[in-house]
Amino acid sequence: MRLDLLAVGLMRGTPEELLVSTHIDRAQKSGRQIGLDGPYLHEIKERKGATGSAKQREESALLMTALDQRPGLVIMLDETGKQMTSRGFARQISDWQDKGMAQASFVIGGADGLTDALRARADVTVSLGQMTWPHMLARALLCEQIWRAISILTNHPYHRD
Repeated sequence: MRLDLLAVGLMRGTPEELLVSTHIDRAQKSGRQIGLDGPYLHEIKERKGATGSAKQREESALLMTALDQRPGLVIMLDETGKQMTSRGFARQISDWQDKGMAQASFVIGGADGLTDALRARADVTVSLGQMTWPHMLARALLCEQIWRAISILTNHPYHRD
């Protein structure tokens, strides 16, 4: 199953960039042995000219266009989504794979969040917790959790309960 990460904002030179690239690299190497390909990061440039809801609508429209080019499951990250443990997240990825899902796209909106239309496009909505996270840091947290899920599924000693 191919894993994609669609996210608003460019990471160039941010402190989170190293965390994201490290965990993507680890996940790509380890995931192959269990049939997971990725995650692959696809960045969408933030809309600098617009503000508030106009900015949110523009960014959401760009995410929708990107999703239209990707068949498969759509997983939105949103604070109102389902919370799960790392083991639960690993089981969920394994279940999707067992059901024959060829592709899963994780979506992280910009600083202004997601529109209702984009939320409605989600097959699953997942929360990283009830706290609000900066969207760049949410990227790092998601990539680490994908790596952790792969570690759990491959019985790698990285994950400790």
